[in-house]
Amino acid sequence: MTVLKLLLVAVIAYLSGSVSTAVLISIWLYRRDVRKEGSGNAGATNVARTFGIKIGLITLVGDFLKTGLAAWFGNWLFGDFGLVIACGFCMIGHIWPVFFSFRGGKGVATAGMIALILDWRLFLILIGVFGIAFLFSRRVSVCSICCAIAFPITLAILGTTLPRLILGIFIALIVIWRHNGNIKRLQNGTEPEFKAKF
Repeated sequence: MTVLKLLLVAVIAYLSGSVSTAVLISIWLYRRDVRKEGSGNAGATNVARTFGIKIGLITLVGDFLKTGLAAWFGNWLFGDFGLVIACGFCMIGHIWPVFFSFRGGKGVATAGMIALILDWRLFLILIGVFGIAFLFSRRVSVCSICCAIAFPITLAILGTTLPRLILGIFIALIVIWRHNGNIKRLQNGTEPEFKAKF
């Protein structure tokens, strides 16, 4: 029964994560797939660049909601460990969505909501890290990478359980890995600054 519950949590969370808000909004509102625009990433940043800040924020809220629902289900069915499993698989679903040819986002918005779920202090600290990094770099990729590095470190300093810390490390590694192309462009000096429509 325990294994079946965890499997159910993992499947539901993955399917929830696979609901790509960025792709759905871009197709419904503009008849354009955001993955064929700008950076080609199915995330709130690329939506904001392509369709405007307001639509980018709506995308962000959608990603937050799907992550929150997955976490709630995991916690309801299997407690804190279920919550951790749900968050991890929602992240996987967001990045490799089964409904959209396994081409999703980079997991930053999902990671942000997970931070809020795990500890509101962690979320506020990461917002601060993001803001400081943006002030100096003007590049969202730099902000995202800095937040990814800070995620498990801050979680450990604040105090947490081992499963939550492992989740934090997983999030950090996968977000940084998903920014591999950005890191190469940063090294080459070709990574663009963030500019969006209003």
